[in-house]
Amino acid sequence: MSDGPQLYLMTPAGAQASALGPLLSEVMDRFPPACLRIRAGAEEDELGRLADLAREIAHARDVAVVIDDHVKLAQRHGLDGVHLTDGARSVRYARKELGDDAVVGAFCGGSRHEGMTAGEAGADYVSFGPVGDSALYRGEPAELDLFQWWSEVIEVPVVAEGAITRELLAQLNPVTDFIAIGPEIWGEDDPLTALTNLWGG
Repeated sequence: MSDGPQLYLMTPAGAQASALGPLLSEVMDRFPPACLRIRAGAEEDELGRLADLAREIAHARDVAVVIDDHVKLAQRHGLDGVHLTDGARSVRYARKELGDDAVVGAFCGGSRHEGMTAGEAGADYVSFGPVGDSALYRGEPAELDLFQWWSEVIEVPVVAEGAITRELLAQLNPVTDFIAIGPEIWGEDDPLTALTNLWGG
């Protein structure tokens, strides 16, 4: 993978659609992501508004949109699929509900076994993390050698997420397909500058 991983952008958890729109457009115009993931954490009505907004912005830029865990919301709002936060457990269910063309991703913490199980169950990608120190994730950080092993042995694309820094980015570049970025930038005063500093501009 000589050209390095692609950006996988996450919305702020619990975001309000009205506030996020212009900012999301600006960020995606500057740094086109391969995928946009809607983080859960808002009421269902607000998540629905966020889904419509994200779909409109992302699809205009040929970017796929997935949402955390909400299979029904993904169906209802014409999203491209789901990001499952419970590892391999719901992969078959999500695939059955959403069909063969949907994107089904699975977050597997730092577990090689969980990742392989998710891949065998039909996940389109597997996400491991956090790669840095983060209070937002349960469990131990995902080690660099997990990504190294995965990239050499497993065909299923891999996403690195959680407390990404420039230093970690440099280490992960050769061994990941996607780097998920969200909390790293949305907490800053100027998310676009934060992403430029992190991703390189």
